Amino acid sequence: MSEKEKKWSCEYCTYENFPSALKCTMCRGPRPFVSENIYSLHNEDNAYNLAAGPCVNKAKRNKWQCETCAFKNLSTEQICGQCGASFLGASNVHEQFQTLKIMPHSDLAQSLSHPCNNSPPLSLTNEENTRKILEKWSCAMCTYENWPKTTKCSMCGFAPNNSQRPPPSSHKMSPTNHKMSIDNVNDIQMPSIDIIEDNKSETERKLRIMRGNADWNWLNACIGIIEGNSIPVEQYLSSGGDPARTLTASEVAILNRSSAFDIGHTLVHLAIRFQREDILAVLLSQIGGSGSGIKRVPSYVAPDIAADIRRYFASSIRNRKGHFPCSFVTDFPTFALPAEVDELPGPVQDQLFSELLDKDAQDQLESDPAVINWSLELTVRLGSRLHALWNRSAGDCLLDSVMQATWGIFDRDNHLRRTLADSLSQGSHMFYPRWKEYEASHASFLQYSLEEEQWEEDWTSLLSLANQPGTSLEQLHVFALAHVLRRPIIVYGVKYVKSFRGEALGYARFEGVYLPLLCEQSFCVRTPIALGYTRGHFSALVAMEPFSRLDSRLPKSDLGTDQLQCIFLPLMDRDRKLLPIHFLTESEMGKEESILRQWMDVCESEGGLLVAQQLLHKRPLLVAQMVEEWLNHYRRLAQMTSAPFLRPIPVEDYSSEEDTDDE
Repeated sequence: MSEKEKKWSCEYCTYENFPSALKCTMCRGPRPFVSENIYSLHNEDNAYNLAAGPCVNKAKRNKWQCETCAFKNLSTEQICGQCGASFLGASNVHEQFQTLKIMPHSDLAQSLSHPCNNSPPLSLTNEENTRKILEKWSCAMCTYENWPKTTKCSMCGFAPNNSQRPPPSSHKMSPTNHKMSIDNVNDIQMPSIDIIEDNKSETERKLRIMRGNADWNWLNACIGIIEGNSIPVEQYLSSGGDPARTLTASEVAILNRSSAFDIGHTLVHLAIRFQREDILAVLLSQIGGSGSGIKRVPSYVAPDIAADIRRYFASSIRNRKGHFPCSFVTDFPTFALPAEVDELPGPVQDQLFSELLDKDAQDQLESDPAVINWSLELTVRLGSRLHALWNRSAGDCLLDSVMQATWGIFDRDNHLRRTLADSLSQGSHMFYPRWKEYEASHASFLQYSLEEEQWEEDWTSLLSLANQPGTSLEQLHVFALAHVLRRPIIVYGVKYVKSFRGEALGYARFEGVYLPLLCEQSFCVRTPIALGYTRGHFSALVAMEPFSRLDSRLPKSDLGTDQLQCIFLPLMDRDRKLLPIHFLTESEMGKEESILRQWMDVCESEGGLLVAQQLLHKRPLLVAQMVEEWLNHYRRLAQMTSAPFLRPIPVEDYSSEEDTDDE
């Protein structure tokens, strides 16, 4: 007998193995037990009959060859054991369909029974599942085919009407029929392409009509908040728009961004959702009733010029080298309100001040006990009344107020904050010892002390605050800003921080004078700027020019080349006590008045008040252009209220194009 004749065939994969193999070399199946009949070995069919029985013998004779991989499979198998292809040799295609088994708690079963699905309940068979698939509806906007249970397009978010979705099939299944035929599939009617195109055209036509009738000033404001662009928001508010307006269903459909816009949302909702803190502060200030609600600071009216001023300021910053590496500015402007404001009619003046000033801060600083404008000698006789300018209410208010007191703009691009952080970091070896000595003296006065590790942790925290936009700043940062500006900073603030109920929460330590003590006096200017501090908020305090630079009645010799006149800033409180000078060392204590005279032009008024002179120089060209454009707006309003063109002052005529100074 030959070697080939002695091989045994695996009953699982039909591979022919050598006689010595105890397991199938291909599939590792066991070798079948064979009781050899020596009398029938001459007949192969009889041998198979005796070895494995008639069923195996029949299966071996009726093999089918896979058309994909040519593997020979048993006739009882419907799927190829090698590649998984289906057996297509069945005479009836119905034999190839198997009942789809779905567990009651499976995801597919739950989705088919979802309450949002309005289609009739389906039995868990292949036929009904296929019918469910064929009933997808095509979106009229983007033609994406969606599942029947979806109410909005999964691709573009479009929500069609019921008429735009294909109705559920009326094909009924017999309860006893669990097999699907090809004829039944062909009977299911799908919407024709013409119907879908007609629905799409009708939807587009309706959307065009809605877009034509929509208030795009309002919709652009909503889009502006999503994109972080404050220009359309300011345009909407300045035109008299309601900050509490809500989105309607048609407006949400026009915006076509279901992930961003929801029905009933306001600008405040969108600002909170997308963390637009600057824009949120503007919206809340208008809803809260601070003044008239609309704010028209000069940088809002002339945004392009304000952007040029910010770029010029950034280019004017220099880095000082040597033993004290502190950044510094090269220009020393002082912002003041133009004297031409007094020439406007009373109603226009009232509107100007309500749109420019922070009424809440002004009232707190002037309330009893008053912090500013408490001396009639200074406010009336010397024309040195201070006005609190409105600025952003976020943690950048200190930097905004400094920029307003000098250039009349906000620190929107955080140039001043970065300069402050760099100066503190690079000059830590100079700032840290003076800060620590100053804080330690206060701690000893309160009878407590700190370990060196605690001092270092507090210092690290202060450096971190300076480098994070939107975070509130401390006394050290005001002291460092005096070195960056190379000029004194006078802060007039409330002595106690109070709650909204009027209860005193703690002592406010910001009030006082901050001098650039670490710089040489010859490196600094003697003209200070004034800031106001209320409950956790800084405001720029500016005066009005005593007279107009256009007044030809004044001799030029009185004006000089660029000097207008001076404003007198009190260095005493209403109790005639000197304002504290912060960050003095122990050796400098008791010499406060002498130190003030060293760093500022100090004089005494007729009433015995010690005051500092704030010299007003000619405005920089860009600042003068911005102020003039801002003032022209109120001049136009004044013309409209004067005869013979007497008309009420409009609120919606102002539009700030490309406004980049936002709240």
